[in-house]
Amino acid sequence: MTSAVAAAPARGVARSPREWSSRVRAELVGNILPFWPRQALDRAGGGFFGEVADDLTVHTRAARASVVNTRILWTYATAARVIGPEWRETADWAFEAVAGPFWDNQAGGLFWWVDWQGKPLALRKQTYAQAFGIYALSEYYRLTGSPKALDLAKQLYLLIEQHSYDPKLGGYIEARDRDWKALADMRLSDKDLNSPKSMNTHLHVLEGYTNLLRVWPDPVLRARQKALIELMLDRIVDPVTGHFKLFFDEAWTSLLDHISFGHDIEGSWLLVEAAEAVEDAALIARTRAVALQMARACLPGLDRDGSMMFEADGQGVIRDSDRHWWVQAEAVVGFYNAYQLSGDEQFRDASFRVWDYIEAHVVDHKYGEWHAKLKRDGTPVRGSEDADAVLVGPWKCPYHNARVCFEMLNRLGNEKETP
Repeated sequence: MTSAVAAAPARGVARSPREWSSRVRAELVGNILPFWPRQALDRAGGGFFGEVADDLTVHTRAARASVVNTRILWTYATAARVIGPEWRETADWAFEAVAGPFWDNQAGGLFWWVDWQGKPLALRKQTYAQAFGIYALSEYYRLTGSPKALDLAKQLYLLIEQHSYDPKLGGYIEARDRDWKALADMRLSDKDLNSPKSMNTHLHVLEGYTNLLRVWPDPVLRARQKALIELMLDRIVDPVTGHFKLFFDEAWTSLLDHISFGHDIEGSWLLVEAAEAVEDAALIARTRAVALQMARACLPGLDRDGSMMFEADGQGVIRDSDRHWWVQAEAVVGFYNAYQLSGDEQFRDASFRVWDYIEAHVVDHKYGEWHAKLKRDGTPVRGSEDADAVLVGPWKCPYHNARVCFEMLNRLGNEKETP
């Protein structure tokens, strides 16, 4: 079979900003971006297929997740804006899905799941999903100036603030039912605790609000974002360890002491980005200091081959030795952000080593896109071994791996070449 992706570049080449940037761009435009319209776009029924297996088998009747579709929308709106207009068609296609079958015309907001024909399967209003809707629709507005996109993004923000915000104890409740009433089971997945508040949801509300502020600098939104950043610094980041606490009761008692290296390193740079969008000098300084603390706390999560481990318990013992695709992507950005903030070469070295690992092991050079999981020895976890080991699935999407490319193209493009 002919390879879907060009062979991986030789390891250990000079890592000048220009050369590194060239490698990043080749991965983005030669592999990640072409894959989704080619393999996942449902030309007959609209939207995107819910599952494509690790051997490119398309499961046409698999359920479709709003989170994946909003992430696809964000990816291709960004690509059309910063790479070229050839990606506009896929962005438009994704927008029609998000604003169409996933949108609840009765009660507002985004459904959690729809079936392959676009009929709602899970009517719940997961705050996490609404946040990604804001993130994606704001980006589509940046690309197109579509009044509908901005209006929908604003609606999602107002729905979150009206129904999910906790006015007594702060923060956001995980989920509501279709009509925005209380819900007994609020979990994102069966792997999560059924807790009323979580780090993960707050991190992505933060991310969505940052992007909305870029296109709608509303003073109330700015105040809500500032309060959210402060809450994350005060309640969610452990000031001693530099790691995120993960799950909470309504009064912010931590319910689990595990360490999620991927969320920690992702959150380190998203907090700085959020403070910069708020344009508060004191908050920017505070988030930069915390970002460096978090990046240092994540260095022990790197293995000798340059990869980032997934999760440890509260004593630092590794609980999951698989290498998850999204964790590697966020490690590249998070460590490079720490290098830019500090000038400390150990962070730049860490970022580059993870990118090297991605090119050598995570990129699927046979079928395209990235492997979802790898074993500790760098071999892919197959779909026959793990149902989550897919190229397209309920959580597997082009958002993390495309975003590391967008981020690194921008960051490396601003670096001066060493003579």
